[in-house]
Amino acid sequence: MVDIEGQSSDGQPLLVAENLGKMYGRIVACRNISFVLYPGEVLAIVGESGSGKSTLLQMLSAQIAPTSGLVSYRMRDGMLRDLNVLGEAERRFLFRTDWGYVHQDATQGLRMAVSAGANVGERLMAVGWNHYGRIRETAETWLQRVEIDVGRIDDTPRTYSGGMRQRLQIARNLVTGPRLLFMDEPTGGLDVSVQARLLDLVRGLVSELGLAAIVVTHDLAVARLLSHRVMVMKGGRVIESGLTDQVLDDPHEAYTQLLVSSILPT
Repeated sequence: MVDIEGQSSDGQPLLVAENLGKMYGRIVACRNISFVLYPGEVLAIVGESGSGKSTLLQMLSAQIAPTSGLVSYRMRDGMLRDLNVLGEAERRFLFRTDWGYVHQDATQGLRMAVSAGANVGERLMAVGWNHYGRIRETAETWLQRVEIDVGRIDDTPRTYSGGMRQRLQIARNLVTGPRLLFMDEPTGGLDVSVQARLLDLVRGLVSELGLAAIVVTHDLAVARLLSHRVMVMKGGRVIESGLTDQVLDDPHEAYTQLLVSSILPT
């Protein structure tokens, strides 16, 4: 049964996961996971290391195929498509247009040897932009939006701090106006003060742009600040889900209670 909690006013889901499972030999990475994501909704997937949350994110973003079940995405023509039957070219097109993916390690989401402006402009060129002046102007605008000094536009990400790299990765992902943003531990490895600044930025942009987002995190503060709904994973299963404030303020499962109490290791 697909969870329809959090349904939007138009009633049309953006992404549907049905009975998703992933096996690696005899090891269960994910089992029987179902949910619906609506436009403009932010879902946090939380759990300790090894709970299956990153595997789930990779299946949802069509980077790995599920062993069982399916993920469907509503294309711009309004049709739900099974992501597992899309061709490679169609998946690449989704990542250039409809989707963004923010990695925990920004070096995986940026081209480190080219300038910051080129990192942003490259995604624009991938969707057909070809006017250099317009591309550079848009890149400058987005650097400003993510609080990077425009004077650093010609510097490479190698010269950036960790927080600046994450903000540049966000600009690169959002410049083409995606509908869905995937984030894998977006604040992992950053200092607390840098995390807070980045989270404020992400929250503002997601709200302003009306993005749907799926955030994987072990940090419940990230889930509370960014998400409308939360799913708690343990051993490859979703053991509790619901509105973020309800789950985090009044957890029903003992494991969730331990997570909230910060007893379990992350």
